[in-house]
Amino acid sequence: MQNIDLSERVAVVTGSGRGLGRAYAEALAAAGAAVVVNDLDADAAGETVAAITGAGGRAVAHVGGVGPTETAEQLVERAVSEFGRLDVMCTNAGALRDRTLLKLADDEMDMVLDSHIRGTITCGRAAARQFKEQGDGGRLILIGSPAGQLGSFGQTAYAASKAAIVGLVRVWSVELARIGVTVNAVIPKALTRMAATIPGMAEVVEQVEAGGPVPEHLRHNGTGTVADVAPLVVYLSAAESAKVTGQYFGFGGDRFSVWAHPSEAFVTHRSGGWTTEQLALDFADFTDHLRSHLPAG
Repeated sequence: MQNIDLSERVAVVTGSGRGLGRAYAEALAAAGAAVVVNDLDADAAGETVAAITGAGGRAVAHVGGVGPTETAEQLVERAVSEFGRLDVMCTNAGALRDRTLLKLADDEMDMVLDSHIRGTITCGRAAARQFKEQGDGGRLILIGSPAGQLGSFGQTAYAASKAAIVGLVRVWSVELARIGVTVNAVIPKALTRMAATIPGMAEVVEQVEAGGPVPEHLRHNGTGTVADVAPLVVYLSAAESAKVTGQYFGFGGDRFSVWAHPSEAFVTHRSGGWTTEQLALDFADFTDHLRSHLPAG
């Protein structure tokens, strides 16, 4: 088995005080990378750093919420000042305020969109500028969600944010290829505090957090522990993944997937175009190609 060696690399992982972000930070450090741990919660960030350094790794904490340009630039500056360079930016941080559209308040919407979308853009931009200055490439690893791929009832702002992040992968992987930067999204599924809010999942999350095994049917369908997702982040940070860019990877439990890029599902033509009346007639032939989002029954 080939060992992944990140001993010459420096990574920033946003939102890494707990959950998936902490798993990413610890796995990167275990592979040899120096890590800047970022979180809003100073105690949580400190605990992650303590776990990494206690295991012989290298890490420092930088407390602050992502979104503002100032935070993003501080994270990059901290990596450079502490460890001499930056090689990996993993944008994991983001707020969650589950509301249906009719109940979504402006301040809740702003918090989710600002942390996920603006936070990803500002951190990605700050990292890309550093990568360009260094002149030897880099890795942007953006964290998406199944909600951004498929939608999720009650998650208007969150699903919109995660869908936007996938859009950033499409753009940045093209824009930054010329400076040797790869850009990929990880679409994780894991038993986290967020998963515990799903009806019927709270008990499973509690059992796993207490040290119990993940039920086999969940693992097979792609839901495991936070540690199950971390190896993909490590691989995408390594020299071995230098030719992998512009992709969206589903990962969790015992399941790995590559999400398809958007493409037209059906195309037809009419010479001279359509009138409204002709569309009304032709839609009877189009409906077989439409995907229903309506509840059954």
